[in-house]
Amino acid sequence: MSILIEPIGIVKNTRKDLSDDYWGAIISEIELLPHVPAEAFDGIETFSHAEIIFQFNQVDKNKIVFAGHPRGNKDWPSVGIFSQRKKDRPNALGLTIVEIVKQEGNKLFVKYLDAIDDTPIIDIKPVMKEFLPNSPIKQPEWSSELMKEYWK
Repeated sequence: MSILIEPIGIVKNTRKDLSDDYWGAIISEIELLPHVPAEAFDGIETFSHAEIIFQFNQVDKNKIVFAGHPRGNKDWPSVGIFSQRKKDRPNALGLTIVEIVKQEGNKLFVKYLDAIDDTPIIDIKPVMKEFLPNSPIKQPEWSSELMKEYWK
């Protein structure tokens, strides 16, 4: 089975490198591609946050792993790829909840998008509290340690 997905937009920002941390100061512009009209953003400014689905288009297919130590840190347990959020994934898809800064024409400006410049955008969905977890979020201690510098 195969799935064909066409990007709907592209990320524009100052981040060129693939490093993991310090995403907090980056403001990203998501520009819709020509086949998607600006009207697709109508009403987006009434939401504070959006979910962005994007493709890790610079992932080396030979580096995809199904288990291992997050970021190669042997102090953390070896876990499966579906228990971590690394970019070297089977389908190279990323998902992040961003804060909407503003929308202008066919451009959406967002904060907290951990995607580098020229990353293809697959889809954008508004965040509605009813889709957020209804129960407490649980995660292992190593994941909090991993994320401590991520949004700085």
